[in-house]
Amino acid sequence: MQQERLLKVLVIGDLGVGKTSVIKRYVHQVFSQHYQATIGVDFALKVLKWDHKTVIRLQLWDIAGQERYGNMTRVYYREAVGALVVFDMTRLSTFQAVLRWKGDLDSKVALGNGRPVPAVLLANKCDQRGQGLCSKLPKLENFSKDHGFVGWYETSAKDNTNIDGAMTRLVECIMAVEEELAVAAGNGKENNTSWDFGCFGSLVLPHAYKL
Repeated sequence: MQQERLLKVLVIGDLGVGKTSVIKRYVHQVFSQHYQATIGVDFALKVLKWDHKTVIRLQLWDIAGQERYGNMTRVYYREAVGALVVFDMTRLSTFQAVLRWKGDLDSKVALGNGRPVPAVLLANKCDQRGQGLCSKLPKLENFSKDHGFVGWYETSAKDNTNIDGAMTRLVECIMAVEEELAVAAGNGKENNTSWDFGCFGSLVLPHAYKL
């Protein structure tokens, strides 16, 4: 008998980094240059047949870039089990905002054992790398590990680069964590469970930046 799981995933990052485009590409396989800025929050649903016994209803919440310091984000973040943190690799200021978004996320939502929810970092608009700003970025593999991300990907909603891979990676980590928490709860150890982002081990990273 199949079981259904509803997973709420946040897509956060500064205004104009391509959050809506990433979601539209993943859910509907479409891309447009002319999306209007999201006001407040929007969401989309993607149904995944995860394995022979599990169907996942993935609810992607598109949080407006200007909402970071608003009180409403706490409401939007409630019951989320994972997040994509997106920046525009042609705009250094959006990368500099990544840790503020990650800190905001970690301060407002956590797993049942108090750990941060799994988050994947997206260096979006890699189709525009010719603008040259990527040379100013740090090594993202080390950066993502140092700051608690479960992985990072160069993505392009326009070219459909690594969108599915990043989403799959995030869902894998969410499912692994939920299974671990369920086992711990069954053993009466829910207050002692620790998770050290061990799912890094199987991560296949995209090509590194040429610094």
